[in-house]
Amino acid sequence: MITVVVLVKNEEKNIVDCLESLSFCDEILVIDDFSSDRTVEIAKEMNGLVSSHKLDNDFSKQRNYALSLAKNDWILFIDADERVSEILKKEIVYKVSENKYDGFLIKREDSMWRKKIKHGEVGDTWLLRLGKKNAGKWEGSVHEKWVISDKVGKLTNHIEHYPHQSIEEFVKEVNYYTDLRAKELYSLGVKVKWYSILLYPKAKFLLNYFLKLGFMDGLPGFILAIMMSFHSFLVRGKLWVLNQKD
Repeated sequence: MITVVVLVKNEEKNIVDCLESLSFCDEILVIDDFSSDRTVEIAKEMNGLVSSHKLDNDFSKQRNYALSLAKNDWILFIDADERVSEILKKEIVYKVSENKYDGFLIKREDSMWRKKIKHGEVGDTWLLRLGKKNAGKWEGSVHEKWVISDKVGKLTNHIEHYPHQSIEEFVKEVNYYTDLRAKELYSLGVKVKWYSILLYPKAKFLLNYFLKLGFMDGLPGFILAIMMSFHSFLVRGKLWVLNQKD
């Protein structure tokens, strides 16, 4: 009834916990971007159906490829650093059996450095992750979204997310994703002004740390607000550099 899709690349530290939380699904489809560690070996040992497919810096293309392989009518997308709790499993199975919607938004709650993040950038994140196979497609090469035009509901329970478990890992991911985002904006012909490089990151910090109450998450909330401000700075700085080539 349900196929779960997990996109992976060198996720041997996360893959066991992730797949263990997905054993309730009828098919576990692992799309591997040619990992160099034991990710594929572990996934196969845990009864995952592994398909190697180059990401090519396009997450929607990778997810749509997974949709083409899935055998079941309902598809659940979970990342390797996410977990599905027992109560969420039960809700997913129940809602799918009701068959009243074509897709569902699921809230995601982040835990970073042993603290649940309740505010700021990620404090109220809803993602369309559960839907019927033929109800829509993914769009956007980075920060991709599953676009389902028919009836979409919301689940009560949340996905548990464990990203950036070290600052070093956080910085590497910010650098990677800002590269992709800057290139995507450049391909769309977006221009950036010098003052937005200076002002937007500051505004981002003020929004996340004060208006969205990031300060209530203590030091992790402060670090997250700084890093997301840095993310905004890098996207615009890299886009400006690309624009200078024209």
